[in-house]
Amino acid sequence: QVQLVESGGGLVQPGGSLRLSCPASGNIAIIYTMGWYRQAPGKQRDLVATTTRGGDIDYRDSVKGRFTISRDNAKNTVYLQMNNLKPEGTAAYYCNANILDGIFRRDYWGQGTQVTVSS
Repeated sequence: QVQLVESGGGLVQPGGSLRLSCPASGNIAIIYTMGWYRQAPGKQRDLVATTTRGGDIDYRDSVKGRFTISRDNAKNTVYLQMNNLKPEGTAAYYCNANILDGIFRRDYWGQGTQVTVSS
């Protein structure tokens, strides 16, 4: 069994910063793409940023220049540094990883961590 557990969410004022972390644990052979998604109440879950095992990175346009995704392959962990946060960034943030567990390759999701940007 594979688990992803996000941490680092919270309440922050506009312009503030947060750093999210998501370690993957369990029966892991290889982790391919890792990423962060977010879902605001009543809206669909949207991609925020992804990073491949080879280091290719992609961001949604609205976070470019403010958010930085990184990963530590030795720790099976993906991070999201969020700077200059805006109220529209308020959402539950979910970690995603495409993982080969030795038999099957599939996507896994964390339980989410809430980010609230408000003054």
